[in-house]
Amino acid sequence: MSAAAEAAAGFSFAGSQRGRRVILWRHGQTSWNVERRFQGTTDVDLTETGLHQARRAARLLASLGPHAIVASDLKRASDTAAELAALTGLPITRDEALRETYAGVWQGLTHEEIIDRYGDEYAAWKRGEPVRRGGGELETEVADRAAPVVLRHAEKLPPEGTLVVVSHGGTIRTTIGRLLGLEARHWESLGGLSNCCWSVLGEGARGWRLLEHNAGTLPEPVLGDDT
Repeated sequence: MSAAAEAAAGFSFAGSQRGRRVILWRHGQTSWNVERRFQGTTDVDLTETGLHQARRAARLLASLGPHAIVASDLKRASDTAAELAALTGLPITRDEALRETYAGVWQGLTHEEIIDRYGDEYAAWKRGEPVRRGGGELETEVADRAAPVVLRHAEKLPPEGTLVVVSHGGTIRTTIGRLLGLEARHWESLGGLSNCCWSVLGEGARGWRLLEHNAGTLPEPVLGDDT
């Protein structure tokens, strides 16, 4: 699809939706992502691949005409957000409340090391039990700090405005779960976001709705009986 076609598709989608929208965009790839190493609040840079991912995604998201950008203050999220800011001219509001889950002693360990050393804790978390992974934050505590930031910035949007939130996989998942009103034990049912992919929440008559999840191309309008 050409850049012009992408832009046309983006603005068509924007025009077809009523109410405000929130796009929750995960940061680009880091070396720790490649190594399957738990990052948490550790401040890890984007790889070259991650930077290219951010630039590609920014071109798509810019065509949706966002009104505001808010981002985690960790470099991998801030640097991703900077690519969109460069195209749109929008300022970035950085907020540490949008950081990834703090996971204590898990941070810096690979997936295999976590299972080997903390297998019971990991299994309990996957079952949906409230677990302080590595002695860190509960998922509900992450939602407690992140979701209000998203709502506060969304409330500042014009009636059909779009907010882009640049954050981290775990934080985005818990925020979506909280805004949709899902019980915390069901948040795991929301699949993880790939690097530089995003999810879209739209304002509906009964609250926020999940319009797109783990999207890597421009969102398409929903055509059918469930609109």
